[in-house]
Amino acid sequence: MRTVVPMQPATEAQRDEPVPPSPVDRRMLAEEILVVLSLSVLRPAAFAILSLLEAPISGVVVAAADQSTEFTRQVLGFLFALAPVFLVVHLVRRSGEGVVVIGLSSDRPAQDLARGAVLGAFVGLAGVGIYLAAVGLGVNRFVLPVPPLGHWWTVPALVLNAVEAGLVEEVIVLAYLVTRLRQLSWTPVQAIAASALLRGSYHLYQGWGGFAGNLAMGALFGFLFLRWGRRTWPFVIAHVLLDIGAGVGFILFRDRLPGF
Repeated sequence: MRTVVPMQPATEAQRDEPVPPSPVDRRMLAEEILVVLSLSVLRPAAFAILSLLEAPISGVVVAAADQSTEFTRQVLGFLFALAPVFLVVHLVRRSGEGVVVIGLSSDRPAQDLARGAVLGAFVGLAGVGIYLAAVGLGVNRFVLPVPPLGHWWTVPALVLNAVEAGLVEEVIVLAYLVTRLRQLSWTPVQAIAASALLRGSYHLYQGWGGFAGNLAMGALFGFLFLRWGRRTWPFVIAHVLLDIGAGVGFILFRDRLPGF
């Protein structure tokens, strides 16, 4: 009589394999990646590199948030900035893969929220240290992480900017790009490295500190994205909390920061 061994539940690391099959051939998949990135982060990456080359770093202040003084412009900018995210969602739905393939499952909200909060706190503490050290060494510009101060809508606009950055960067640069590169037969290390390098490149307008910090953040997020079974919400939550925390921290303690 044969002994039946019960199936063991897959671990989080195992859930990353096998890679979801590509819905189209390699050429079409590469074209899709190029279109999505061109509409989202490649343009700011190119201009960030140009900014780094055109102007000095030490003693320069740069804005990481929309500096319009009209709340309507802030809201419109937020809505149109989410278009590439909607494009990605449309593409995976049209291909029959569904949003699960880019990690947007909503079946474990409590776990995703807890992971996102812990990750945001960890990266936030490390990020503050890297930023202050880079500014002190003269290899990073002073970053203004908030919309214009003194308005009733300053904090709401800060939240909108944070949600925008969290969705665009984590859905596209992390979940979408890593998944598509894996479908193009890139190794996990190659896919994570490409995602992290791209994340660092569009922060070069801040200087080398912004590049290094976001490169490290991208590598960590990429590793955990695969380790946690391709779940994107923890990283969206962590990113939103990071940006809100940076903005609120600046509002409360800007008089003590170097350069302000």
